[in-house]
Amino acid sequence: MNFQPLGDRLLVERVEEATTTASGIIIPDNAKEKPSRGKVLAIGSDVEDINVDDIVVFGKYAGTDLILDDNEYLVLEVSDVLGIIK
Repeated sequence: MNFQPLGDRLLVERVEEATTTASGIIIPDNAKEKPSRGKVLAIGSDVEDINVDDIVVFGKYAGTDLILDDNEYLVLEVSDVLGIIK
């Protein structure tokens, strides 16, 4: 993969959420929503507060889906990021 986001954009790989609830109920694949968190793989030149390898949380419908080398990624603007998980 060779993708460099421009400006205030990030390239993010979604991180899968847990497949069971706190009470142990298994969530089937067809009932799962797309994860709303991801690992930052690349950042644009105008990004200041987010680093590569950070885990970020973003809105449910944020960003643009991108497929590179048969893998699905998400391109987000910094304003789409709600926070960083530490």
